[in-house]
Amino acid sequence: MSLIPVTILTGFLGSGKTTLLKRVLTETHGRKIAVIENEFGEENIDNEILVSDTEETIVQMSNGCICCTIREDLRATLQLLGAKRRKGLLDFDRVVVETTGLADPGPVAQTFFMDEEIAEQFLLDAIVTLVDAKHAQAQLDERQEARRQVGFADQIFISKSDLVSADELAALKHRIGHMNPRAPQKAVHFGEVPVSEVFDLRGFNLNAKLDIDPDFLNDEAGHDHHDHHDHHDHEHGEHCDHPSHGHHHRHDDDVKSFVFRADRAFNPAKLEDFLGAVVNIYGPRMLRYKGVLHMEGTQSKVIFQGVHQLMGSDLGPAWGTDEKRQSKMVFIGIDLPKDIFMQGLQQCLV
Repeated sequence: MSLIPVTILTGFLGSGKTTLLKRVLTETHGRKIAVIENEFGEENIDNEILVSDTEETIVQMSNGCICCTIREDLRATLQLLGAKRRKGLLDFDRVVVETTGLADPGPVAQTFFMDEEIAEQFLLDAIVTLVDAKHAQAQLDERQEARRQVGFADQIFISKSDLVSADELAALKHRIGHMNPRAPQKAVHFGEVPVSEVFDLRGFNLNAKLDIDPDFLNDEAGHDHHDHHDHHDHEHGEHCDHPSHGHHHRHDDDVKSFVFRADRAFNPAKLEDFLGAVVNIYGPRMLRYKGVLHMEGTQSKVIFQGVHQLMGSDLGPAWGTDEKRQSKMVFIGIDLPKDIFMQGLQQCLV
């Protein structure tokens, strides 16, 4: 039996997460989805579309979807759903786990890797984060949880963008891009994301695709991006007297990312030791990291990625005959010491 794909949905308060979940549970989209809702949620959808005073935690919706509220921990809920599906009592093809407005998606994601019973039935597809454009700058300033949700994401949907100016939206996207350059950002109308765009994103697949916003990669030295983007911003918004415009240039978020690139091959033993050491020390602060590596003695790309202390790697496709062999890695974390990582990785090269 193939694994059931799981999407973790996180998002800022007011970003339209509830709207999206309600649509999944009530719209005719022809998919059988089980939504696991964290019922300590601030904006609860129960009271609107579910009978909340029943003892039953699993409710079958009219469109074939299932809504399940978490009464205990996620693991027990997933096991219950899996068991009922195996017995033919429930029919669903995929699962959406909603985390509460300010939850850290990290532990939720780790459940799918650390728990063997869960890993035998479920496959984590992606973490999707909804961001409310109107209040995002303030939420990112004030709440580390909001910054973490951005750092963890495989896909970011920005809602309410019609309520802010083009300059404000550009500034927000720029800020988010520096926190997480590997997640595509898309502006959507209040929670109105096509269901098909939320699924099968394969954010946790070990594949040789490492998409990083090209603007971010142009910041060659890593620190000149402020200049590079300032010129660019000022062309558009010099006369804009909006106080938040450009403010994120001075604003240094604790969740940030950096990219390491090298043409020389890695010495496999040295790299393994180094990555093992940094994951050991900084694991709790490393949100997501991924690399496509050029390793000495291997004709194939080596791919690795991780969440916190959990790191997996695999052999990818062979390098093409005329393909430039280059290692590219991206690290997203909370106050990670960039210099230690960059120098350490440099020292692992052949």
